[in-house]
Amino acid sequence: MVETTGGGPGDGTAEVLDRPLPDGVRRRVVQIVSDGFGGLTVAELPAQLRQYARFAPNRRAKFAGNAMAAALETDTLFRQRIGEKLREAQPELAGALDSGSPPPAADPLDVAAAAYVLRPTGWVKLVAAAGEEAQRADAERADEESRAELERLREELDRAREQTRSETERLRTELDAAKKEAESLHRKLRAALSDVKRGEAALRKLQAGMEAGRAEGQSQLSAAESESRRLKARLGEVEAALEASRRAAREGRSVEDMRLRLLLDTVLDAAQGLRRELALPPVSVRPAETVDAVEPGRMTPKDIAARALSEHDPAVLDQLLALPQAHLVVDGYNVTKTGYPQMPLEKQRLRLLGQLSQLAAQTGAEVTCVFDGAELAAPVLLAPPRGVRVLFSKPGVTADELIRQLVRAEPPGRPVIVASTDREVADGVAKAGARPVASAMLLKRLS
Repeated sequence: MVETTGGGPGDGTAEVLDRPLPDGVRRRVVQIVSDGFGGLTVAELPAQLRQYARFAPNRRAKFAGNAMAAALETDTLFRQRIGEKLREAQPELAGALDSGSPPPAADPLDVAAAAYVLRPTGWVKLVAAAGEEAQRADAERADEESRAELERLREELDRAREQTRSETERLRTELDAAKKEAESLHRKLRAALSDVKRGEAALRKLQAGMEAGRAEGQSQLSAAESESRRLKARLGEVEAALEASRRAAREGRSVEDMRLRLLLDTVLDAAQGLRRELALPPVSVRPAETVDAVEPGRMTPKDIAARALSEHDPAVLDQLLALPQAHLVVDGYNVTKTGYPQMPLEKQRLRLLGQLSQLAAQTGAEVTCVFDGAELAAPVLLAPPRGVRVLFSKPGVTADELIRQLVRAEPPGRPVIVASTDREVADGVAKAGARPVASAMLLKRLS
């Protein structure tokens, strides 16, 4: 640090410090500035220190130390104001420095810091002497600490050596005892090993005999188990074949009887209907009347064709259901999602089944409604309405496949009508001999 402001040669301001300010002295200088800082107004402070005016002294010394030291070095007026505050706080030390005889009992660092602020004649020597004294004191303190640490380490080393010697003696004694015990144990071990070898030889002989007996018994047991499994398997096959033959006989007889009886009923009903249709009133027929011609006033074949029913006319469905032993199979969700898809599935089913019950009562036909079981989140609990058979497809089987199974189960010749808009279903049942009708036709008939 170098003081550059002018002054008389007798007041010490022209003196220059040619070395860095010692750390101890600098800390005391910062503390002096911080203590005198509070006695100055904001206007008396350098511009760079005014932001710290409201800080507490300790906090000011911590955060503004560098700034205060720099201002003290460069701003002579600020240094003089701090010096005045120092003279007011420590008049005896200031007077002694002015007279050139610092108090011998004062701390050299305090003397050097006050001399740095007040700048009396010879202040540079005081600061340098304080720095050297501080360094000498630090060196002596470090030397004392080193000697104390060395002495402590020597004592610890002596104790460790003594402890090591005693521990070594103890371990040597224990080692001798352990050697003697090891020799005794070694002798006992050799005797025990001899006994063990004789026992192992006897055990191996016994195990060989046991293994031979076990192997013979195991072979006999395996042969017996193999024969038992073969006989059980044969018995199971015989029982399964017997049960299959019985079940096939029962099912074949019952299914064939049912199919024959149903076909017979269909033929009888058709014959009775034909008999009713042929029971015409007696008329006198002339040979000339059998000749096909158009008479005046009679309808032509074109007129008759014009009176034929449309393919989507619900009356066609009534004519089909009027056939003897007619069976109506309904693709449930196909019909409901065609007619009222916005309703929940449960309400769709209830509405359709109620309408089919009325249709069955009106026509007397057998009615079966098929729903897809894949649409169900849980088993459906409902009581089928009168005259309607309700079926759900099993897991892995679609409603379309269940409908085709129902059609194939019917005997050839029985009128079977399938209501579905699904083209694949319609084509499949048509090949099996059933009559497909559109879902829209059934909905018109039901409404």
